[in-house]
Amino acid sequence: MPAYVRADKCDGCNGRDRVECARICPHDLMKLDADGSDSGHELKAYNQEPEQCWECYCCVKVCPQNAIECRAYADFVPLGGSVQPLRDESKIVWTIRFRNGEKKRFKFPVRTTPDGSADPYGDEPEADLADLADHGQLFTANTHECDFSQFGAAVGVDDAGS
Repeated sequence: MPAYVRADKCDGCNGRDRVECARICPHDLMKLDADGSDSGHELKAYNQEPEQCWECYCCVKVCPQNAIECRAYADFVPLGGSVQPLRDESKIVWTIRFRNGEKKRFKFPVRTTPDGSADPYGDEPEADLADLADHGQLFTANTHECDFSQFGAAVGVDDAGS
């Protein structure tokens, strides 16, 4: 089941132009219904294409009102159970509710660096965009030799093999 917004809990991120779930959704599925014409709920978020939802839990984790729910995966929640993550600056607490009413909570840190301080490229040199035109450089640069004669004319090798 895709992510869905509980209208009774959603406050539209306090009337901001863009809700947090829309900002973080990797597939751009979440949307704020400003006038209620799309979802029937004014100033509430909603999943505009539920069949396209990846169930990645990004929107569920970021929602400050815990208004978004999603199907619990069977590898960590048994059939009939539910899961709700609660996130703050330093941790995320996953609450698993089993069908018999039992609850378990698991706490994990969310980051090891201050928000916005991650340097994804580190000491790597700046990318040379000209290398993208040379397919021999992509992913396999300096890893192995390739006998291009097996590809024939597709890579510019003539019939004589030169």
